[in-house]
Amino acid sequence: MCRVLAYIGPEIALENLLLKPENSLINQALDPERHPELQLAGWGFGAWGESLLKPEEPFIYRRPMAAFHDDNASRIIPSLQVSTMLAHVRAAAYDSKAVLIDENCHPFSFEGAPWIVAQNGYLPGWQLLQRELLQHCKDDYLKQMLGTTDTEFLYVLLLSLLEGDSDEDTQRAIEELLRLVAQAMEVLGLPGLTKLKMALVSPDRIIGVNWGLGLRGELDPAGDWRELRKSGPGTDDFSLSMLLEPMYLLLGRDFQHDETTYDFESCTEEEASAAVFASEPLTDSDEDWLRLEYGEIVFLHKEGEHVTRTVKKLQA
Repeated sequence: MCRVLAYIGPEIALENLLLKPENSLINQALDPERHPELQLAGWGFGAWGESLLKPEEPFIYRRPMAAFHDDNASRIIPSLQVSTMLAHVRAAAYDSKAVLIDENCHPFSFEGAPWIVAQNGYLPGWQLLQRELLQHCKDDYLKQMLGTTDTEFLYVLLLSLLEGDSDEDTQRAIEELLRLVAQAMEVLGLPGLTKLKMALVSPDRIIGVNWGLGLRGELDPAGDWRELRKSGPGTDDFSLSMLLEPMYLLLGRDFQHDETTYDFESCTEEEASAAVFASEPLTDSDEDWLRLEYGEIVFLHKEGEHVTRTVKKLQA
């Protein structure tokens, strides 16, 4: 499964998020703590920052190779400071069907869209499910789809369902997206485990989603992900464990000054000025990290010097 990392807060050196932490995103591509496979199929990031020449537009970098082999990473990243960021390392099957091109790397960013998107996700049989789902997709977004991934198609569908960019509008669109996917699976007889572990990011905002469908397309799969993980790779229980495992949140302050331990200074929510949303903690210990459990959505906003967090249950 892929890895996702998002940040909002004061401007910070991008290398302090992607390169230097004990369990940085680049390190997760080579040595993921909570996944048995390397992330070799590409990587990328999108970022906003006051120091960029076009601070109102996301700076998008994507490359279809393993992040730890990208020689540009050590050249470009140390030159950038960001206040909002979404990064991703991509996992894909190790066979000839995996298409390694820039257009298949996350994050995805369309003209006229309120969000850029990346996910640790999986929509089985999405090419066939399009027979039912394309009717809900808007031409303006379909015309911008250049790659061959399920995530980009889900991005098109989600954007098409949005009626606005408020938290409430976005939650309703995500709930409708999963309802439509489950309905299409039922109509076509193609039920399967679906993962929507997604980050939607715009300046000073992160919406994190941890949701999906079970092995038979059910909306409420049950189980303890830690116990299921013991069954080992290749089993249904292991696949279900990756669906049910949490995503991680860190609220803190002075991240931009922490250049040694990267055990970022946590604090009360009332004092928080920055937030990180991630597939895995950036530190070896997850003691200070909050969990976004399966079936939950989190809204992170930076307003002035303060970051707020709201967590809700998703319903379909």
